[in-house]
Amino acid sequence: MKQLQKGFTLIELMIVVAIIGILAAVALPAYQDYTIRAKMSEVILGMSACRTSITEVYQSGPATAIAAGGWGCELLATQATKYVAGITTSADGIISATVQGISTSVNTSFVTLAPMSTSALVATLVTGSSSALYGWRCGATADGTNTPPKYLPGSCRG
Repeated sequence: MKQLQKGFTLIELMIVVAIIGILAAVALPAYQDYTIRAKMSEVILGMSACRTSITEVYQSGPATAIAAGGWGCELLATQATKYVAGITTSADGIISATVQGISTSVNTSFVTLAPMSTSALVATLVTGSSSALYGWRCGATADGTNTPPKYLPGSCRG
């Protein structure tokens, strides 16, 4: 009578462990980048209060020139959160957030949102009319973003 062998050999187990090790070595960096991008989307969400205020000013036309930090949203937005150290605005309406508490590769970096309009805001102050704001540019290095693009959410890569 023949006996059937049951179980795995040592070589088969070593091959399975090696395959799992290779897959983990490839997947772990991708997962870390994904979690950083997810946390960065919360930074973008933190700037939304200022984005709304600035959009309203652009659409209604300001009565006087607006100085940096004078858009009416900075008091609410500058309170530090888990991932946002602070939010500032420029006279042109560019919103800048300082990143904190995410990863050493992005901490202390800046992310910006810049309004895109059909005419300059300064020209609308002279004429008294409103400026057509047709969107927001997010993550452009020309606006001051110094966060590496691979860590920005897909909708915020310049």
